[in-house]
Amino acid sequence: MDRHSGQCLCGAVQFRTSGPLRDVIYCHCGQCRKQTGHFLAATNLPLANLTIKGAAAIRWYPGSDFARRGFCGTCGSVLFWQPNEGETISICAGAFDLPSGLVAKDHIFVADKGDYYQITDGLPCHDRAPPGLAVAP
Repeated sequence: MDRHSGQCLCGAVQFRTSGPLRDVIYCHCGQCRKQTGHFLAATNLPLANLTIKGAAAIRWYPGSDFARRGFCGTCGSVLFWQPNEGETISICAGAFDLPSGLVAKDHIFVADKGDYYQITDGLPCHDRAPPGLAVAP
C-alpha cells in the first residue's frame, strides 16, 4: 500500500497518508497566490486516508463559501485545502517528506497567474479547472 508522511516547517503538524495520491496540480488562482506567495502545488486523497498528529495546531481559514484552507498556527506553513462538501482533502506537495514520489500533472486557473513568470514546463494548462476536479468555481 502507498504510504507517505510529511509535516509543517516546525513539526507541530505531522501527517501520514495511505493509498494512492492524485498527481500534483499547480493552481494559479488569486487565492492560492495570495496564501502561498506564488502558486499552490497540491495532491489529493480521500479524507479517510489521512492521519494527522498535532491537529490542534491547525488553523482553518474559510477562504470561500466552497472550501477552507488549513495552515500551521505555529509556523504558518500552508498544508491543506478542503472542500466543505465531499470526503477529500488536498495536501500541499512541498509538505511531504522526500522522496515523495509525486508527479506533476496540470496547471489550473492559468488565466489568473502572476504576471512575473511564464509556465514553460510543457504540462497541460487550463484557464479554469478541468471537469471533475474539485476546486472552487
